[in-house]
Amino acid sequence: MKILRPTFLINENTCRENISKMARKAAKSNCIFRPHFKTHQSAQIGAWFREFDVERITVSSVGMAQYFALHHWNDILIAFPFNIHETETINELANRITLSLTIESDFHIEYLANHIKSPVGIYIKIDAGYHRTGLSANDHSTIDSILSVCKSNPVIRFKGFLSHFGNTYQSRGADEVNSTFSKSMAKLKSLQNKYIHQFPDLLISIGDTPSCSLVDDLSDADEIRPGNFIFYDLMQLQIGSCSFSDISSIIVCPVVAKHPERSELVIYGGAVHLSKDFITDENGQKTYGRIVFLKKDGWSDSIEGSFLSNLSQEHGIVTCSEDLMNSTEIGDLLGILPVHSCLSANLFNSYLTIKGETVQNIHSF
Repeated sequence: MKILRPTFLINENTCRENISKMARKAAKSNCIFRPHFKTHQSAQIGAWFREFDVERITVSSVGMAQYFALHHWNDILIAFPFNIHETETINELANRITLSLTIESDFHIEYLANHIKSPVGIYIKIDAGYHRTGLSANDHSTIDSILSVCKSNPVIRFKGFLSHFGNTYQSRGADEVNSTFSKSMAKLKSLQNKYIHQFPDLLISIGDTPSCSLVDDLSDADEIRPGNFIFYDLMQLQIGSCSFSDISSIIVCPVVAKHPERSELVIYGGAVHLSKDFITDENGQKTYGRIVFLKKDGWSDSIEGSFLSNLSQEHGIVTCSEDLMNSTEIGDLLGILPVHSCLSANLFNSYLTIKGETVQNIHSF
């Protein structure tokens, strides 16, 4: 396996085990497992999910829906607010597959009613505490208005209420995640109870990796849409969503300079390879990644006293221990555990497995 430049390296066995665990949890909770594919954005990795009987998927853009539809995924939810400028493409796509959209306003539903020609499912986005997008769970007036249009339009089918409990990302440990999950879920269940008699098949769809990883019983939800769990990362490790051994991806970067007087190594690996997401450790230190050594079967444990401390476009600065400095030469390869694997993966045109096999993604297409 020859690596010349920053490379997104994955452990396929760990990826498959992560899928297996989440699929088993969904089955145990009697939930529909509709994984979010925005993390890996790869038809090849998507095929691994089919081995666990996954038939329905989530994406975050119309373009991503087109890509996976071309690879024979026929039930796709776009879990991002409906973009009216892509209506023509949506009509074409909905004519070929079972397509569901996410809306959160009267404007959305009125526009769809006037412009949609092919059958689509509709999820109403609910803000359950994250405060990014979505209607308040108490905004019954707008919800009633949306549902009235759904009832009267033959090609629009109301599927249910959808939320992303993104505020779990501020939690630390299972107790905090479970508390946030319970408070958020209560808002969705109140809506389900209010409207279930009008729409007996309506679903509650939730989708954050911390909840789906740490909440033992997800049966209050009808559908789960986690995505990050395929790779996990340092952010999820800090939350407590995963163990170190669950992290299935690193970015391999060449060492290009040494500065012993500053206890710093410079790697070819910057913001364009890792993004600029960071975590803050218990001492208040910003960390853009942790350092590992490459091994034949993957990578080592995180190297104590060494971390990615700064990033510019192409450069990464590794603050390192004396041992790492003394054992590393220019030209050596180091592995970087990413803070946010979704963003890092999106920056690469393909991935490499630890067996040396190339995995194509949407950017290779």
